[in-house]
Amino acid sequence: MKPPICEVCSKRMGENDECKLLYFKKGKKGFEWDKKASEPGFVGHPPYAGWFCSDHLERAEELTHLTLPEAMEILRRQFE
Repeated sequence: MKPPICEVCSKRMGENDECKLLYFKKGKKGFEWDKKASEPGFVGHPPYAGWFCSDHLERAEELTHLTLPEAMEILRRQFE
């Protein structure tokens, strides 16, 4: 699993920071990852999940019906 670093601003979040791991719509890579993750000993971070800091969380939550790359395209444009 990735450490809590905001997908939008790359802020590293600590124990006392408000942040959340969000799960987005799975794309092809997500389904492939799930299949590999079911194998014994597999570790990793799902390609459809990302951490968001409190500055970007509310908007990111509104976009979880999209894939993570689709949502990130919107979030990067909005928060540039």
